Amino acid sequence: MVSRALEASEILSEAGIKARVLNIHTIKPIDREAVIAAAKETGAIVTAEEHSIIGGLGAAVAEVVSETVPVPVLRVGVNDTFGCSGPGAELLDVFGLNAENIAARAKEALKMK
Repeated sequence: MVSRALEASEILSEAGIKARVLNIHTIKPIDREAVIAAAKETGAIVTAEEHSIIGGLGAAVAEVVSETVPVPVLRVGVNDTFGCSGPGAELLDVFGLNAENIAARAKEALKMK
C-alpha cells in the first residue's frame, strides 16, 4: 500500500500539491505522535488500507486526531463489502486502492480544510 501512496504523492505533486506519506505499520499501538505531527503539518489526512475501513487504520487515526488536532480524515479501503478472489494488483483496483483514487481523496480532504 505504501507504494500506491507514494504514487499518489507523485500525482499530487504534479498538480502542485505537497503531500507526505506516513507508513503506520501497527494500529495497536498506534504511533500517536507521528499521527499528531502529520495532522499539524498537513491539516488533512487520508488513510489507505488493504482491508475494510470499518474499525481499521482510518478509524484509529480519526480517534487520535479528533482528540488532539481535529482535521479532516478520509479513508480509502474496502467499503463494507464482501471481498472476492483474484490477482492482488487487480483487486486493489477493484476496491479503489490505487494511486489515482488515493490522490482524488486527498484533493477532497484539502477542500474540507
